[in-house]
Amino acid sequence: MSITTNPKALQGFLDYLKFQKRYSQHTIISYQTDLTAFFDFIQLTFGNTELSDIKASFVRTWLASLKEQGIAAKSINRKISTLKSFFKYQLKEETVAVSPMATIISPKMNKRLPQFVEKADINTLFSYVEFPDDWQGKTDRILLQLLYNTGIRQAELVSLKESQIDSYKTSIKVLGKGNKERIIPISTELLLQLKEYITCKRKDFEKYDAEVLLINEKGKKLYPKYVYNAVKKYLSKITTISKKSPHVLRHTFATHLMNNGADLNAVKELLGHSSLAATQIYTHNSIEKLKDIHKKAHPKA
Repeated sequence: MSITTNPKALQGFLDYLKFQKRYSQHTIISYQTDLTAFFDFIQLTFGNTELSDIKASFVRTWLASLKEQGIAAKSINRKISTLKSFFKYQLKEETVAVSPMATIISPKMNKRLPQFVEKADINTLFSYVEFPDDWQGKTDRILLQLLYNTGIRQAELVSLKESQIDSYKTSIKVLGKGNKERIIPISTELLLQLKEYITCKRKDFEKYDAEVLLINEKGKKLYPKYVYNAVKKYLSKITTISKKSPHVLRHTFATHLMNNGADLNAVKELLGHSSLAATQIYTHNSIEKLKDIHKKAHPKA
């Protein structure tokens, strides 16, 4: 049966992602969007087609149409990855005998090093930039410190609970992608600042969202746009790099660790990466730093 006459094939895969792979709702929606677009294209171009009759040439025709539309290589690679996962699942379920993705090669992408904030600029941010002495100022400062000192993702930050702070072990427990837990050490200084923030919260608010650590001036959980705007506002004061997002502080955390000689496996664990491949990009930043030091310091450079 085709996907249009047998929607169970798609739903079964989405349920697999949700209940077995434990992917986030956001990720599942991305998979669903990619697959729906693909099957809509197949039906419009080739008519009602059985899943088992989808050939590699059909996939290539779709990919070519995406390229003609000016879709970036990174987005095309994500769609290829979605289809590979989908047909791998169908093979396991014996819905198809052969995957049409076996001969599909992902387009090469230009590797761009992740942008990061220089150490001197980070020092300026926390030592010289003035934060307003109101609740928003306190929240903005602590969220920036958490992002830089721990490398946690924006989604992990807004969901962080008071109970995830371990005062005895000076660490925080983070629930990352795929509900994987990881422990991140924090400095005694940051721990004291977090305790002060919690004390002020209880003193300043009669009612507030007790589920989370960070709240806005209305006592509500922070929303992602709030965090993005706060980061952009304060990074704009101290750096000229083009990207000024929460993820840039995650890159900064990792790059500064690597530049100071941290073990790659340790950085992988702190970031919550599932494989070293994702972490290895930071070694490039470190090599660039070494080249710069060599050029400036070596007589024959």
